[in-house]
Amino acid sequence: MADKSRYQKMFPVSWEQLHRDCRALSWRLVEKGPWKGILAITRGGLVPAAIIARELDIHLIDTICLSSYDWKDQGEANVLKDVDCDGEGWLLIDDLVDTGKTAKIARDMVPKAHFATVYAKPAGRPMVDTYITEVSQDTWILFPWDAASQFVEPIALVQE
Repeated sequence: MADKSRYQKMFPVSWEQLHRDCRALSWRLVEKGPWKGILAITRGGLVPAAIIARELDIHLIDTICLSSYDWKDQGEANVLKDVDCDGEGWLLIDDLVDTGKTAKIARDMVPKAHFATVYAKPAGRPMVDTYITEVSQDTWILFPWDAASQFVEPIALVQE
């Protein structure tokens, strides 16, 4: 398991920001096509894959199911579902690349796919072909599907 203390910062991503960043990624990917389809790495790659598929007018989406995270802990990656292709002509999509452990497994499965992530950290960045935003290695990216809106006391009431 990864040491939770390695995350010194939090980078909250709203639904709106995620959508903007996925559209920006789509702009970078449109010129690199055409694409046979999208391979989404579950679960994090599902939402970005849906947005990118819409923007690039891609109707064929498959999944590579890998599991390595339990909230903030990154453990051993388990392959839950594979695909039967080498990835040629396919987009491989994930929400982020962190240490590169999951990315390496996915890359080995589909070595000819074009690997794109919305966010990239320095340790895993060499594993991807295209990304939008680099985030420091010590930052936890808080995705909107992992967060909830909550009431916050007004500042004046908190100081009483």
